[in-house]
Amino acid sequence: MTVTPNISVNDGSLVVHGKTILTGVPDNVVLTPGSGVGLVEGAFIGASASRSKSLHVFPIGVLEDVRFMCLFRFKLWWMTQRMGTCGKDIPLETQFMLIESKNETEDASSTIYTVLLPVLEGPFRAVLQGNDKNELEVCLESGDKAVETDQGLNLVYVHAGTNPFEVINQAVKAVEKHMQTFHHREKKKLPAILDWFGWCTWDAFYTDVTAEGVDEGLKSLSEGGVPPRFLIIDDGWQQIGNEVKEDPNCVVQEGAQFANRLTGIKENAKFQKNTETDEEESGLKHVVRDAKQQHNVKYVYVWHALAGYWGGVQPAGPGMEHYDTALAYPVQSPGVMGNQPDIVMDSLAVHGLGLVHPKKVFNFYNELHAYLASCGVDGVKVDVQNIIETLGDGHGGRVSLTRSYHQALEASISRNFPDNGCIACMCHNTDGIYSAKQTAVVRASDDYYPRDPASHTIHISSVAYNTIFLGEIMQPDWDMFHSLHPTAEYHAAARAVGGCAIYVSDKPGQHNFDLLKKLVLPDGSVLRAQLPGRPTLDCLFVDPARDGISLLKIWNTNKCAGIVGVFNCQGAGWCKIEKTTRIHDASPGTLTSSVQATDVDGISEIAGSEWNGEVVVYAYRSGEILRLPNGASLPVTLKVLEYELFHICPLKKIAEEIFFAPIGLLDMFNSSGAVEQFEVEVKEVTRVTLKVRGCGRFGAYSSRQPLKCLAGDAETEFDYDVANGLLTFSIPVPKEEMYRWSIEIHL
Repeated sequence: MTVTPNISVNDGSLVVHGKTILTGVPDNVVLTPGSGVGLVEGAFIGASASRSKSLHVFPIGVLEDVRFMCLFRFKLWWMTQRMGTCGKDIPLETQFMLIESKNETEDASSTIYTVLLPVLEGPFRAVLQGNDKNELEVCLESGDKAVETDQGLNLVYVHAGTNPFEVINQAVKAVEKHMQTFHHREKKKLPAILDWFGWCTWDAFYTDVTAEGVDEGLKSLSEGGVPPRFLIIDDGWQQIGNEVKEDPNCVVQEGAQFANRLTGIKENAKFQKNTETDEEESGLKHVVRDAKQQHNVKYVYVWHALAGYWGGVQPAGPGMEHYDTALAYPVQSPGVMGNQPDIVMDSLAVHGLGLVHPKKVFNFYNELHAYLASCGVDGVKVDVQNIIETLGDGHGGRVSLTRSYHQALEASISRNFPDNGCIACMCHNTDGIYSAKQTAVVRASDDYYPRDPASHTIHISSVAYNTIFLGEIMQPDWDMFHSLHPTAEYHAAARAVGGCAIYVSDKPGQHNFDLLKKLVLPDGSVLRAQLPGRPTLDCLFVDPARDGISLLKIWNTNKCAGIVGVFNCQGAGWCKIEKTTRIHDASPGTLTSSVQATDVDGISEIAGSEWNGEVVVYAYRSGEILRLPNGASLPVTLKVLEYELFHICPLKKIAEEIFFAPIGLLDMFNSSGAVEQFEVEVKEVTRVTLKVRGCGRFGAYSSRQPLKCLAGDAETEFDYDVANGLLTFSIPVPKEEMYRWSIEIHL
């Protein structure tokens, strides 16, 4: 059964680009050509059954003797990574899989990378899992007993090639073209908050947030010289109620707070500011106005759940009768139940959730968002999204109900928040991911937990691996963190290489301003890397959280350089036996790896056509600068919770015997993110012209001592180290926001 020249089933084996991926492929498994992108073609795996059901498990072949990385939902809300070599290593609820195929005798250029994307077909959702016979299985379910099928033709998309990052990009675009229910990240409007520093109220106050607390937090950060330019008012501002009574016979008392339901779309009493000027004016409007006028905040977002609140909307609540809300009781899929149980679901299964009727949910969102917009709010963080998949029974199934909600949400955001102001959270199911036509920012992993020692290393590795998939569809958000914390620098460095929004959740008065100033410029802007940060090629199939030997390397690009962050993430991860995240090695060892220019995928595009492969590497923590020949690597040794950031700056021959590479702001984590343009003019004097954003100590490599340096129109003093070629001078604080200095270096 040859479907494309490169993907076929021959004698019971799935063969991709000449490499056998699966053996023992059953007769009921079919291959269908994919639509592809350009000339590149993939194929869909499908299967048929003898009778119709709402849930099928189809074995599709045996997987053995390969290396793979997959992303699976370890609990209802979130994915994390797992590495393995055979079918039984594949967890339940696997939504993305990348397989490496190579022969020991072949060189790396002949390695084939195959991506498997289980997708949505009609009202059904497919997901991957393994069994004890090393079979790869497709679990197909509707989530509604009345919605049945006996087959699925396009259940898993298969795509392959020699560059895994390109293969994944092409595969997601091919699925986008096939499904037409979501858009790739490159087509979406990114909200402006991504380029500014922010503060979120969650870990500062949790649900005890008040109007006064918001004011204190903004004032505290601004006075320290790191002004937040966006604010997220998290859970705790809404009108909620709970009809749950203490019942000694009830099996769920703990977690009963999750049965709280929304009782109105406006703010609660904590946000009703006492004012003598206008008693009728909204308290939330005052809070937003104060944030913007007194603290120069540019964007304010507020939190709400996809269902309104954790327990939904109060049925027939005053002023909300027209939403036709009815109590619904969640039913989780077997795959989720086989991984980590969740206290939220335990509570809602007993107490029920107030589900707004899908035909009325646009009205609900539009009225809520229009009110928020009237208060000056610019966007929303929409949380607890995956709850909707558990409520599909009687609504045409999980995919249908999820899509109804997402279409309504995106329509309302488009109408009320012109900057596409939305952060999707607790949303790692393909029902929602493949329904995101507009939503452009997605939380990349489970929460930052400041008080859980097991959470910090796995947080960094999870956001990086999840970004491999999520970053094709939305801009991943690596979550808030505390700047005053034993792991603060580790988290901050990761955000710098992540290309993500940078925001903290510090309690007022509890800040490390020296640390924050390595991320945030005086105008409140940040130096954001250009792409979603992802693990390097040599890290894709190793396990830097569990294997005891591997460091995690994360790559990204700036306009004129690449960046590689290296992190020791060993010692903790999600445990499939205890079904929780835990420390499995209390004292992980010191580990060594190496960094090279080609760790940055696409470094040659940044460097230009005449580049010979030579780079200048600036190591942020050590302060070392090194000229690295083509193909050479640099060793790095780290203890657990340590990091290093390497800025990889292509070396340019600008005149006979003169070589130059701009580095950037040496005291910022994303140093090379400051350099936005690099041009050379050779006349009587060779002149390098740069566009640079920010201020502080600027550095560049030059093989010759400069004649003079100018910042703006003013000549500036400089230092030049003959031993290593490091040129440094100071750039003043600009008077304008987002100002780009014109820098000239005469050689």
